[in-house]
Amino acid sequence: MRLLGMRTVTITSKGQIALPKEVRKLSGFKDGKKLAVFAMKDRIELLPMEEIEERWFAALMSEKSLAKTWLTKEENKRWKHL
Repeated sequence: MRLLGMRTVTITSKGQIALPKEVRKLSGFKDGKKLAVFAMKDRIELLPMEEIEERWFAALMSEKSLAKTWLTKEENKRWKHL
């Protein structure tokens, strides 16, 4: 991933931000487009939904369904030595 630039934004009391004009010119960030918000411990990432659907949909759905059976105490004990 290549950084195209950096801008600052301010979070309003309603939790809103305005995307800088330069960002809105990028593909996928046009008026009315849906964005996915990924929250990590130290950052957030915004991705156009089209990109999520094309690249990440299968992985995200698989992780969610697998987590039901794989994220158990028993599984953690079995894989702890790895």
